[in-house]
Amino acid sequence: MRATSFAAAALLVAVAGCAGNPGSQPQTGDTRFVAGDGKITMFEAADRKAAPRVEGETLDGDTASLAAHRGKVVVINFWASWCAPCRAEAPVLKEVSAAKKADGVTFLGIDFKDRKADALAFERGHKPGYPSIFDQPGKVALSFQGTVPPAAIPSTLIIDRQGRIAARALGAVTYTDLLDAVTKVGDER
Repeated sequence: MRATSFAAAALLVAVAGCAGNPGSQPQTGDTRFVAGDGKITMFEAADRKAAPRVEGETLDGDTASLAAHRGKVVVINFWASWCAPCRAEAPVLKEVSAAKKADGVTFLGIDFKDRKADALAFERGHKPGYPSIFDQPGKVALSFQGTVPPAAIPSTLIIDRQGRIAARALGAVTYTDLLDAVTKVGDER
């Protein structure tokens, strides 16, 4: 009975994603995280909204902005070191970023509601190959309200060459789905 209860509890935590383990969430009191299924929603060109202004200090102390990549396809990923699905999808993002770099696609991470030391350790371990803005207060995430729930992580957005939101995924993405969506947006002229 005890082993069954333990297995059921472990499964519940795994299914719940970032919302399942109160000890892994930030201690700011914001514990209402939105789970997602990782499916990518593509937006028709006529229905796309302009991405808000995104800029900030990166984890390594530089500055990054979405505006610096105008005219390119940009993939933005919201993540946190304490989020198990974020850790699971990190290799997918790294691989797709490397595969699409020659095509001019840029990736930008947004480290959300995290401790900087934990985020730096995450980056040292995963070596994503692209910068992440340190968004501890969640201001960048809030600027996408209406497109991405501010508490939905991981979340991934694909920004088209005109600076509009072309696609969105709430939850961890798969390699094939992300590669296909980035390729589709990249092939638009």
